[in-house]
Amino acid sequence: MIAPLGYALIASAALNLLAGWAWLGQRDTIATLRTEVKAVQGQLDGARADARACSDAVDDLRTLADHRAEEASAARAAAQQRAQTHNRRADAILAAPLAVPGDDCASARVRVDQWIKGRTAQ
Repeated sequence: MIAPLGYALIASAALNLLAGWAWLGQRDTIATLRTEVKAVQGQLDGARADARACSDAVDDLRTLADHRAEEASAARAAAQQRAQTHNRRADAILAAPLAVPGDDCASARVRVDQWIKGRTAQ
Protein backbone atom coordinates (compact mmCIF):
# COMPACT_ATOMS: atom_id res chain seq x y z
CA MET A 1 0.00 0.00 0.00
CA ILE A 2 1.16 3.51 -0.84
CA ALA A 3 1.39 6.02 1.92
CA PRO A 4 -0.32 9.38 1.60
CA LEU A 5 3.06 10.96 0.97
CA GLY A 6 3.44 8.69 -2.09
CA TYR A 7 0.09 9.87 -3.46
CA ALA A 8 1.22 13.44 -2.96
CA LEU A 9 4.46 12.78 -4.83
CA ILE A 10 2.62 11.08 -7.72
CA ALA A 11 0.13 13.98 -7.90
CA SER A 12 2.99 16.50 -7.80
CA ALA A 13 4.85 14.67 -10.57
CA ALA A 14 1.67 14.53 -12.69
CA LEU A 15 1.04 18.24 -12.20
CA ASN A 16 4.67 19.05 -13.04
CA LEU A 17 4.35 16.92 -16.18
CA LEU A 18 1.18 18.80 -17.21
CA ALA A 19 2.80 22.16 -16.44
CA GLY A 20 5.88 21.23 -18.48
CA TRP A 21 3.74 20.06 -21.38
CA ALA A 22 1.74 23.32 -21.29
CA TRP A 23 4.97 25.33 -21.10
CA LEU A 24 6.40 23.54 -24.16
CA GLY A 25 3.17 24.21 -26.07
CA GLN A 26 3.32 27.90 -25.19
CA ARG A 27 7.00 28.04 -26.16
CA ASP A 28 6.21 26.54 -29.58
CA THR A 29 3.32 28.98 -30.06
CA ILE A 30 5.54 31.94 -29.15
CA ALA A 31 8.27 30.74 -31.52
CA THR A 32 5.73 30.43 -34.35
CA LEU A 33 4.33 33.89 -33.62
CA ARG A 34 7.81 35.41 -33.56
CA THR A 35 8.50 33.88 -36.97
CA GLU A 36 5.24 35.30 -38.30
CA VAL A 37 6.03 38.72 -36.81
CA LYS A 38 9.42 38.71 -38.55
CA ALA A 39 7.77 37.76 -41.85
CA VAL A 40 5.19 40.53 -41.52
CA GLN A 41 7.93 42.98 -40.51
CA GLY A 42 9.81 42.04 -43.68
CA GLN A 43 6.67 42.66 -45.74
CA LEU A 44 6.16 45.99 -44.01
CA ASP A 45 9.76 47.00 -44.68
CA GLY A 46 9.30 46.03 -48.33
CA ALA A 47 6.11 48.07 -48.58
CA ARG A 48 7.85 51.06 -47.00
CA ALA A 49 10.75 50.76 -49.45
CA ASP A 50 8.30 50.54 -52.36
CA ALA A 51 6.40 53.58 -51.09
CA ARG A 52 9.65 55.52 -50.68
CA ALA A 53 10.73 54.58 -54.22
CA CYS A 54 7.33 55.61 -55.57
CA SER A 55 7.49 58.92 -53.73
CA ASP A 56 11.00 59.58 -55.06
CA ALA A 57 9.83 58.78 -58.60
CA VAL A 58 6.89 61.16 -58.23
CA ASP A 59 9.27 63.88 -57.02
CA ASP A 60 11.50 63.25 -60.05
CA LEU A 61 8.48 63.48 -62.35
CA ARG A 62 7.40 66.74 -60.71
CA THR A 63 10.88 68.18 -61.23
CA LEU A 64 10.87 67.06 -64.87
CA ALA A 65 7.38 68.50 -65.41
CA ASP A 66 8.45 71.85 -63.91
CA HIS A 67 11.54 71.91 -66.14
CA ARG A 68 9.49 71.12 -69.24
CA ALA A 69 6.94 73.77 -68.29
CA GLU A 70 9.73 76.36 -68.13
CA GLU A 71 11.03 75.26 -71.54
CA ALA A 72 7.52 75.31 -73.00
CA SER A 73 6.88 78.76 -71.56
CA ALA A 74 9.95 80.13 -73.34
CA ALA A 75 8.93 78.42 -76.59
CA ARG A 76 5.38 79.79 -76.30
CA ALA A 77 6.71 83.30 -75.73
CA ALA A 78 8.96 83.03 -78.80
CA ALA A 79 6.09 81.68 -80.90
CA GLN A 80 3.84 84.50 -79.72
CA GLN A 81 6.50 87.04 -80.66
CA ARG A 82 6.83 85.51 -84.15
CA ALA A 83 3.05 85.49 -84.53
CA GLN A 84 2.85 89.17 -83.62
CA THR A 85 5.54 89.96 -86.19
CA HIS A 86 3.64 88.01 -88.85
CA ASN A 87 0.37 89.69 -87.86
CA ARG A 88 1.92 93.16 -88.17
CA ARG A 89 3.34 92.25 -91.57
CA ALA A 90 -0.05 90.91 -92.71
CA ASP A 91 -1.80 94.03 -91.46
CA ALA A 92 0.69 96.20 -93.35
CA ILE A 93 0.14 94.22 -96.55
CA LEU A 94 -3.64 94.35 -96.22
CA ALA A 95 -3.62 98.08 -95.41
CA ALA A 96 -1.38 98.99 -98.37
CA PRO A 97 -3.11 100.38 -101.44
CA LEU A 98 -3.36 98.21 -104.54
CA ALA A 99 -0.16 98.11 -106.60
CA VAL A 100 -2.23 98.24 -109.79
CA PRO A 101 -5.38 100.24 -109.04
CA GLY A 102 -8.52 98.60 -110.39
CA ASP A 103 -6.85 95.22 -111.13
CA ASP A 104 -6.82 92.91 -108.10
CA CYS A 105 -5.14 90.07 -109.99
CA ALA A 106 -2.25 92.21 -111.23
CA SER A 107 -1.88 93.72 -107.74
CA ALA A 108 -1.71 90.22 -106.25
CA ARG A 109 1.00 89.23 -108.76
CA VAL A 110 3.05 92.30 -107.86
CA ARG A 111 2.72 91.54 -104.13
CA VAL A 112 3.67 87.88 -104.61
CA ASP A 113 6.70 88.91 -106.70
CA GLN A 114 7.77 91.32 -103.94
CA TRP A 115 7.24 88.63 -101.32
CA ILE A 116 9.33 86.12 -103.30
CA LYS A 117 12.12 88.69 -103.75
CA GLY A 118 12.03 89.30 -100.00
CA ARG A 119 12.23 85.56 -99.28
CA THR A 120 15.16 84.97 -101.65
CA ALA A 121 17.05 87.97 -100.25
CA GLN A 122 17.07 86.39 -96.79
